[in-house]
Amino acid sequence: MTIKILPARLANQIAAGEVVERPASVVKELVENSIDSGATRIDIDIEKGGAKLIRVRDNGKGIVKDELQLALSRHATSKIHTLDDLEAIVSLGFRGEALASISSVSRLTLTSRPAAQEQAWSAYAEGRDMAVNLKPTAHPIGTTVEVLDLFFNTPARRKFLRTEKTEFTHIDELLKRIALSRFDVSINVKHNGKLVRQYRAAKNEAQAEKRIASVCGAAFVRHMLRIELEHHDLKLHGWITTPEGGRAQNDLQYCYVNGRMMRDKLINHAIRQSYESSLSADQYAAFVLFIEIDPHQVDVNVHPAKHEVRFHQARLVHDFIYQALSDALVQAKSIDLPQVSTAGFTQDVSEASSDEALFEQKNEDERKSRSNADSVAETVMNAVASTPAYPGRSDYRPSVESQTGSLSETRPQQGISERSPSNPWASERSSAKTSNRSGSRHVENPPTLEEAKVYQTLLQTPDFLDVSSASVVETEVHQTAVEHIGKAVTVIGSRYLLVKADPDCALVSLPRAEFYKLFAQLDPKRASLTMQPLLVPLSLKVNDSQLKLVESQVELLSSFAIDIKVRNKQTVMVMGVPSPLRQQNLQLLIDEMLSYLATLEQHDLNQNELSLWLAKKVLQVKSSYTLSESVQLLSNLEQLFDGKLPLSDTKFVRPVDFTATIAAFSS
Repeated sequence: MTIKILPARLANQIAAGEVVERPASVVKELVENSIDSGATRIDIDIEKGGAKLIRVRDNGKGIVKDELQLALSRHATSKIHTLDDLEAIVSLGFRGEALASISSVSRLTLTSRPAAQEQAWSAYAEGRDMAVNLKPTAHPIGTTVEVLDLFFNTPARRKFLRTEKTEFTHIDELLKRIALSRFDVSINVKHNGKLVRQYRAAKNEAQAEKRIASVCGAAFVRHMLRIELEHHDLKLHGWITTPEGGRAQNDLQYCYVNGRMMRDKLINHAIRQSYESSLSADQYAAFVLFIEIDPHQVDVNVHPAKHEVRFHQARLVHDFIYQALSDALVQAKSIDLPQVSTAGFTQDVSEASSDEALFEQKNEDERKSRSNADSVAETVMNAVASTPAYPGRSDYRPSVESQTGSLSETRPQQGISERSPSNPWASERSSAKTSNRSGSRHVENPPTLEEAKVYQTLLQTPDFLDVSSASVVETEVHQTAVEHIGKAVTVIGSRYLLVKADPDCALVSLPRAEFYKLFAQLDPKRASLTMQPLLVPLSLKVNDSQLKLVESQVELLSSFAIDIKVRNKQTVMVMGVPSPLRQQNLQLLIDEMLSYLATLEQHDLNQNELSLWLAKKVLQVKSSYTLSESVQLLSNLEQLFDGKLPLSDTKFVRPVDFTATIAAFSS
């Protein structure tokens, strides 16, 4: 075979495979070009998920007539001209491949008019021939790019497009990211002629928060913290959420480097480590962060779609982000501590003690003011040598979990909690280090089945406080003085949460709360259980009684989202289980469950019995809890029980009696 130079049209179509993955890729390239042109308003029209039409119109600088045809040529760009420009890129686009690649797989029309030109001109290119035709047209100052029939000449690519709804969802998510990156640009989006998104330009903080709420939701705004930190040529600003704003999935993580959308592993690792002691393993942080760095210190030309970057000082960037977010979370926690009211105290306090208290308060205020302004930047640089290991560092050693695809990493001997003795989360981090990072959990005093039956009877009562009609154990459950629990104060003894209550304070048992949460999650009457298919179905040998039960109790097992298929007279296949059982040893659990159900009488086979047995069997509680974990646990519990917590259970909540302590003051 002889070596030949590829024809230009074939080379463009090959390049289109890198640039144009799907309609959202086209929208990304065109909108970024509009932003680079200085546009303050961008109108986007989409039809049939982008497969039929993508039209992007802006009010930017425009393109002069003599350069329209050149703009559709490969490697034609106004962004860079020399190697020095490539090493310090400040624009979003720079390779000059987008328009040429898009026009090679679609029918593209480029219409533009700069301010110095009285007449607008239109350039049309179609498919493989890519012959550009110019003609005059009417158009305001700015540019419009119209892409028709994407992949019309590459059927193999077109058949891999997803449904219209799916493709537009990708476009919508992309535009959300762009809307968060440029608050000064108005973006209007239409789909099939209907206006579906309208992001107005934000000129002040209140308008910026409205745009954030429209993209990330009201819950994000309710829990968000403003971050702003600068050191030399490195600046970090944006918004993060407190641990109470943690999410079950990583769908609200937006990061930008010099205005460029980014999914960088190093940045994500630094953010994840800053939340390691305040979020559980199944929670994700939510953030909108902007990193501004000297363009010479970052290489953006390392990924075909520009999704990744490479930092020349990766360790400094990692540690800067890690320390800034960690300190912000600590400060937010100290600020959010409830203030102790002195309204109920007697008035015989001496003036000396009052003056002393005022003096201490003044010093404390001055210390906080100085720390907010100065200490963060100093701590960042001092912590560089002792931050936890991350991928790319010589002392990094991946854990067993990370080798199997998990994102968790091992933590070195010295971390942020040891470096900062004044850190109010330090003790929580050190005590929860093993349980949070390694995932080791243990069962401690789980409720017996008899107790669980008591709870089941209690939960079926219309009012948790009215248990007169319920058959309960007198020593275990009775009416208490706790009628309502309010704001969480602190964790006592690693496993109990001190909360404000009516009339005084109360202690909540966190292991007991874990049981109630798991019980509700495994109750088909209370939770909507969804079967999650196993990647590899589990083959399980069964005896005659177990096999008979599987065949006769299909409806019961289905109500728990447990899918078991009979393979032969000795084997069944477990195809899927609900989410609360996904991390269990299913080989052992399913076998024991079938054996348990086989021992019951036919009339005892009901959802209540199986819910209680599963909750008792898989219940695991931590040896210690952080305050944020405790608050999240109670929040989940309130959602599962529609705000009606089982306050009649004295093993769940008890009022705190301060009588003896108060008496000790006067003794």
